Amino acid sequence: MIDAFRLRRRVPRGLAVLAGVALAGATVAAFAPPAHADGRLDAKYVLSIGGGEIGRAPGVAEAGPTAYEISGTGRLTGVMRAVSSGKGRAAARGALNASKMVPQLYALNAEADGKAEVARLAMVAGAVKEMEVEPPLKAAPDRVPLTDAVLQNIMDPMSGAFVYLPGTAEMLSRAACERSVPVFDGRQRYDVTLSFQRIEPVKAEGYAGPAVVCAVRYVPVAGHRPTRYTVKYMMENKDIYVWLVPLAGTRLLAPFQVSVATMIGTAVFEAATFSTQAKAAAVR
Repeated sequence: MIDAFRLRRRVPRGLAVLAGVALAGATVAAFAPPAHADGRLDAKYVLSIGGGEIGRAPGVAEAGPTAYEISGTGRLTGVMRAVSSGKGRAAARGALNASKMVPQLYALNAEADGKAEVARLAMVAGAVKEMEVEPPLKAAPDRVPLTDAVLQNIMDPMSGAFVYLPGTAEMLSRAACERSVPVFDGRQRYDVTLSFQRIEPVKAEGYAGPAVVCAVRYVPVAGHRPTRYTVKYMMENKDIYVWLVPLAGTRLLAPFQVSVATMIGTAVFEAATFSTQAKAAAVR
């Protein structure tokens, strides 16, 4: 059985945000959707540690010929809810061109134990042009500074959770994993490096079929404090994996499951329902 108070003390900050927001999303009405959607994903995820549920997060993703939008919500449940309150919503919107995803807007609103966290990014050609973060990042002598140079060609966390594979390459293949994703969440700039592991079947309500499994490594770039134990732990962590499934009608792959080894057990973020379908009608 999970000790809730021990869990609250030992969960790293990044995982606590994941528990409260967990690939969370703001309402779709926050941004204008793609004019036409080629594909849509409706999913509900469950976050657990050591087999005990601590959070839930429904989400929606839509993609058209030249644009995409991702949204969802997240909240703490189970034993974590007994000792802490946490909820969040976030959304991302961007363009799809012949070679890559180009994020344009990202917004996060989260709350834990009455403390609010807000991040809003506006991006042009992959570069951060406007940013609002509350509370602001605290100054620390060992913090690696964020500079304009590291805020070029970035992905927001929501967009970075998906893989875009343009062209005609097989979706469920090594090509889906062999990449490094430059992520900026408003506080930290880091790379998420993927490498191919295998193809294996997965199953949830609404989907049963193959997924491509990628190993994941966290590489901090700026905004972090290298002396922090949690940063060192995640840098050395070789037990992070993501399972990706194609979003029907598009060249996007969506996360079906994420597994992360933590100091208190393995955290698993897994789809309980996963419905993906090609569409031809206009999105309204």
